Formats: sequence, structure tokens, C-alpha cells
Amino acid sequence: MATLDVKKLKITHRPLHVPGLNEIKTVLEEGLSTNFAEVKVEIVNCPDLTKEPFLLSASGLSGNPTVLEIGGPSYLLPIVQRDKLYNIHELLQHMNYSDKSFVIGAGAGPWPYINSNCELMMNLVISSSGIKNETRIASVDKSSGNCKLETLNRNETRLAILANLFVSKGETGSVLKVHVKRRTGKDDFIACMQKALAHHYKDKLVGLGGTFLINEGKVKQHVMPDFSTTPLDTLQQLDDWLKFYNMSTPLVAVGTFVSSETDLDLRVQHFHSFSNHGEGGHYHIDTTPETIEYLGYFNLGNNLYRIDQPAKSLKFGKD
Repeated sequence: MATLDVKKLKITHRPLHVPGLNEIKTVLEEGLSTNFAEVKVEIVNCPDLTKEPFLLSASGLSGNPTVLEIGGPSYLLPIVQRDKLYNIHELLQHMNYSDKSFVIGAGAGPWPYINSNCELMMNLVISSSGIKNETRIASVDKSSGNCKLETLNRNETRLAILANLFVSKGETGSVLKVHVKRRTGKDDFIACMQKALAHHYKDKLVGLGGTFLINEGKVKQHVMPDFSTTPLDTLQQLDDWLKFYNMSTPLVAVGTFVSSETDLDLRVQHFHSFSNHGEGGHYHIDTTPETIEYLGYFNLGNNLYRIDQPAKSLKFGKD
């Protein structure tokens, strides 16, 4: 099935507010301290993220850092719009992004690839010398109901319906290192930081992207099964359709979070995780708060691009 013509997609640009790293460090520390027993936020030179445990396609998160939000849940609910198929390679070329683009994030996978709906953990580098693609997809095995995790073919750069992506040149530079243990509050790791941004930057749009390791515990995650043949009109119907799992760690998550939805109908947080043990999906929250540990590296985006924003906003399906 053909992807959408990038020249016909509506693309809205919004410069992001970029606070100093020391300021955002304090904001995140204060927010996380209300929800975790041990909190440490530092400004560090990004470690090589191609190494274990992260195994990303580029070493860093710097070089024209940009947040992309493509499509949205309105293209999935109540009935899927299968024609909402995008090619990130063509899109970045159209936007004249750079001669090297490192793309990570969460979305819906290219359903024609396996002829079924799936979760996307995008993790690839597109450059003049070729494509390095470590992107995974997670799907529900139709016979067993188990999660199935696989790596895409190198030249498969499509996604469907929706995505929240962080794009950079993959260069090493200063980033925020966030290390927390033992959850004491009700918020998940990303929600806690997102709420801290929302509280502090009430009239400014701030966006971050990156990766985090989940260790020492279990995590509630979902994987979308194949598309529903009946309309999903309520949150309960959506939850009944989704397949939820209590997944084992370690897991590596990629995605973005922003301070507010704004008029662009943004998804304020969205992270998907993958592993070397065959599990992965949409991150919700840890289920073992007394032992859980998170280690993340994040960078601030300079710009945000809203691509193919749906005409109608949904009131559910964005968590």
C-alpha cells in the first residue's frame, strides 16, 4: 500500500521554549522527588547509546534536536483509517532536515509489513551513506495471544496512524541524566516529569525526547492487536480491545514528552519499549514500585513539527 504524499501533508512548525539545562534539572528533580524515594538528575555528556544496555542506532541525542508528532489517535478510533501510512525517510527529505537524521520514538508500526496492526519502537539513522535500522515492532500473536517482538528490515521506514518521534543528528553533547529508584507515588516515570513541566511552564511549550532503561521489576505495557472491526467509542471499549501484559525487565524505552497539548492537539507523553528477551510495547507504569529503577537520558527539542494533525481531537486514547 502506498504511503501518503509528503508534499500534501499539512506541517505546522512551532519553536519550542528551551530553558537552560540547570533550570530544567531543578524542575525535574522537584517533580520526581514527590514520586520516587531516590532521585538524581545530572547534566552529563551523553554516553555512547549504541552500547549496552541501550543499543540505539546513534551515540547521542544532540544536533538540531526536534520533536515530531505525526497523525494521532483520531486516525485509529473509533475505526482505523488504514490510508494513514507515512514514510519517515521521505518526510525528513521533504523537510530538508539534514544529511544525517537519528530518529527514535513511539508510534503505530507499518501494518502492511506483517499485514496486521502493531506497536512501533523507532530506532534508526538515515544518512547520505545509507540506513541503519534497529527499529522494532511488537504485535499480538494471533494463535497464542503472546507478545511478538521483531526487528524491521533495514529499508522499512514506514509507520502508520500516529507517532511521537525525537530527531537529532545523533551527536554526543550535554544531556539530562535522570536516575530514580523505588516509586512512592501514583505517577509513572514519564508522567511525573511531564506534570513537572506542565506546572512550571504554564505559558510556554517545552519538549523533550530520549530513552530510558527500566530495571529491577515488572512493567504494565500494552500491545495493540489487529485492527478492531467494530467501532471503539469509549475508553472501556478501547481497554477491552488492547492486550495488556506484565512484562519483565530490563526494557529500553524511546519517545517524547511535552509540557502541554496546546492548540496542536499534542500527545503529552508517549514511550514504547523493547528488549532482548522478546517483550516490548507501550509503556504505562511499573507494577513493582518497591524495586523498580529507571535510568534515562533526555535532551530538549529546539523545534516541534505537527504533521497531519487530525481535524477532530479525541478525549481518550492518548495515555
